[in-house]
Amino acid sequence: MSRQSLLLLLADIILIIHVLFVAFVVLGLLAIYVGYFLKWQWVRNKVFRITHLCAIGYVVVQAWLGMICPLTTWEMALRDEAGGATYSGSFIQHWLQSFLYYTAPEWVFMLVYTLFGSLVLASWWVVRPYKRARQYT
Repeated sequence: MSRQSLLLLLADIILIIHVLFVAFVVLGLLAIYVGYFLKWQWVRNKVFRITHLCAIGYVVVQAWLGMICPLTTWEMALRDEAGGATYSGSFIQHWLQSFLYYTAPEWVFMLVYTLFGSLVLASWWVVRPYKRARQYT
């Protein structure tokens, strides 16, 4: 395998990890609220809930500080080093623009991330996590 192919493969792996992270944040919140109505006990698992809250909290803090996600930066650096195509801006902004032809200023994404983070935080009161770890049978 050539160096260029290896760098592009690593960039693709980072892209997949990034997509999985976004899916965890978005689908995790959906699962919490759906799980509440369907009485899924696992959505009240404290480790899951803390991990989910920390994930969106990290995104919100990044947005407020005007930072690009390190996964995006790392992926683009690898693609650039391999001579591949890169993009500028945030991961979500790039893919929304690519798939939906939607362009918005950075403050819109900051607002959306903040509102979404607020929904995750609100889920702690709407769908309370268990106070201690439970054994599932």
